[in-house]
Amino acid sequence: MIDIDIPGYGAFTLQHLILDYNGTLALDGHLLPGVREVLGALALQLEIHVITADTFGAAGKYLAGLPVQLTILPGSGQTEAKEAFLYRLGADRAVAIGNGRNDRKMLEAAAIGIAVVQKEGGAVQAIQHADLISTNILEALELLRHPKRLVATLRS
Repeated sequence: MIDIDIPGYGAFTLQHLILDYNGTLALDGHLLPGVREVLGALALQLEIHVITADTFGAAGKYLAGLPVQLTILPGSGQTEAKEAFLYRLGADRAVAIGNGRNDRKMLEAAAIGIAVVQKEGGAVQAIQHADLISTNILEALELLRHPKRLVATLRS
């Protein structure tokens, strides 16, 4: 767990990290360099969930051996499915990271929602519903390893 008190924003006990796969952890289905190591380190503090439509059919292959729970969604209804998944875990105890339009409700409902904008881009709706934006998944994940960075960005 990660305990964080952000003045003017809220106090949180974070237990879950929910991640999109393609465009967030991966490009063209391939896990981005460095992600495996950081997820392994974060798994000591958070339960990690990857929820995806698995466009390229590669998430299981690339996430094999990592301490993550993979959920593959059907092609339709993803926005609502991701949001419902978050609520089942406890939105007030979760950080969500994604880049797609289908991540927007999950990002908005999470205790902390982080939109990433990388080579695949970032949907405007995801950015509008996130609490903060990162231009790199490794930097987004490092915010959780160094929570004072979240305090510096989100306090008011």
